[in-house]
Amino acid sequence: MSFNLQSIKNWAEPSRHLNWWLSWAQIALGCTIMAAGFVFFINPYNIVPGGVYGASIVLHNIFPTILVGTFGYFFEIPLLLLSALLLGAKLGTRTLVASLSIPLIMNLLTWLSYPDVASMQALNPAKLCGGVINMSQHLMLTTIIGGCVIGLGCGIVVRNQATTGGTDIVGMIMQKYANIRFSNAILICDAVVVLFGLIVIGFGAGDSNSDTPSWHLSFYSLIAIFFTAKVIAYIINGAQDDKLIFVVSDNANEDMRKFILETLDRSATRIKSSGLYTNEDKEMLFLVVSNKELPAVKLKIQEVDPKAFVVVTDAHAAYGEGWKPLPVPGELHPE
Repeated sequence: MSFNLQSIKNWAEPSRHLNWWLSWAQIALGCTIMAAGFVFFINPYNIVPGGVYGASIVLHNIFPTILVGTFGYFFEIPLLLLSALLLGAKLGTRTLVASLSIPLIMNLLTWLSYPDVASMQALNPAKLCGGVINMSQHLMLTTIIGGCVIGLGCGIVVRNQATTGGTDIVGMIMQKYANIRFSNAILICDAVVVLFGLIVIGFGAGDSNSDTPSWHLSFYSLIAIFFTAKVIAYIINGAQDDKLIFVVSDNANEDMRKFILETLDRSATRIKSSGLYTNEDKEMLFLVVSNKELPAVKLKIQEVDPKAFVVVTDAHAAYGEGWKPLPVPGELHPE
């Protein structure tokens, strides 16, 4: 028996090491993708997608000799310290590495992508990678691509139990000390950054890179924020297309039971109930299905009991056998 247990341990140890390395590799990949989204699609066009790096883009317009990534450090380091002091948070190694790596990668990509110091400080899109990806005439497209790329990178980082710091910390502080919901706190932070960008870039208060400062850039910033949030949610939580169905019927139906167990290969819960008006006994089925399975379920209900009362609603998350595993204490659960 001891030999078998030792064999299992010897087999499991390399697997744990492999998963550890894969997780770190994904964090590095996510940080690189996120930095690339800013460098190639956001920064050169003065789009301000909220957060720490949105504020950094605005400050770069005031002090063009300081790179956007460097300004990122000006925010990230104090915020990480505030998190430890005010929230009592134990900063995980992954969060520290991710938060401090993104500005560095952003600066490295910026240095590599521009031919000279002047074009690098101006973040001139005509000089970016030799002008190959100059999208000055396609601001909507670069906004959407940039938002999606940033969301993809950030989502990969968060899925591997790390965060990118930034306004998440501000949101948590506001939630604790100002009793503001976390989501609302993040919205406030992004709104302040976009307004800052409107004043500095849109109304020309800073040394804007564009010849004609335009307040229209603030609308592109909002679009970038929207797509970033949507892609992050998709990467972290998946399509979120599960549906919760309640079926109230006058009698138990064997055909419906076989359909759920055999055709759908799922299970459901029978709940005894009674009508408030008739006071008659009824049966309520409680089941969760994917969005693709929903049409077949509705057709089957119509077939076996056309008079059934059916309620369909979104299931934010489904845990258990056949669905996602239940959360483990200490893990990051961004949904």
